[in-house]
Amino acid sequence: MNNKSTIKEIEERFDNDVERFSNLETAQQTTLDAVFNLELMTEAISRQYTDLATVLDIGCGAGNYAVKLLHKVGNPDVTLVDLSQNMLDRAVQRVSAETTGKVLPMKGDFRTLDFKEESYDVIIATNVLHHLRGNDDWVACFCKLYSLLKEGGSLWIFDLVHQVDDNLQQYIYHDLYGGYLTSLKDENYRDHVFAYIAKEDSPRSLMYQLNLMEEVGFSKVDILHKNLCFASFVGYK
Repeated sequence: MNNKSTIKEIEERFDNDVERFSNLETAQQTTLDAVFNLELMTEAISRQYTDLATVLDIGCGAGNYAVKLLHKVGNPDVTLVDLSQNMLDRAVQRVSAETTGKVLPMKGDFRTLDFKEESYDVIIATNVLHHLRGNDDWVACFCKLYSLLKEGGSLWIFDLVHQVDDNLQQYIYHDLYGGYLTSLKDENYRDHVFAYIAKEDSPRSLMYQLNLMEEVGFSKVDILHKNLCFASFVGYK
């Protein structure tokens, strides 16, 4: 755990990777079903909330999820949070062009930023929670996100997940997902991706996260999609 990337190191990597995160047609190629989940989650949110007023996007990157959602809903106020100022600047530029609602950028780690409780209809967290560390961190994070939602609000997550069983983890992550990464380029690229995941990330299993959501108070949790080591899911307050 002590050898994991610092918040500053993660910030610096994303500062230099804005263009890769700015394409609605390809999204993140290293992420399985990235475009499918972008459509799935934003369409589901738009059908759930016909009068969406407030959205919080943590780890917003260049703003893909907020932009896609705004193609489907009215003009909610959108709060964008990211470690990277470069990502945040691009997200604000793109999101502001899609809504007449307020766009509030907040740079930093969402765990330490000051939000008003019970303020959001929807919270989106895509490819961000895997940066959490120990169990206490995971519990505190889910408690905080729950507290920020209005009654009837919901938390939508798409992320890297870990298998509980070591043999399944080897097969699903190293063999199958590794084969996918190799197909994108070559084995050196696969090893490069695996190396920065090992350095930066501490994913938990899908079941761990669903159970934790129920423990902190979410009244309903549901799975949207799972493909190998990536899953999308939702919790309702």
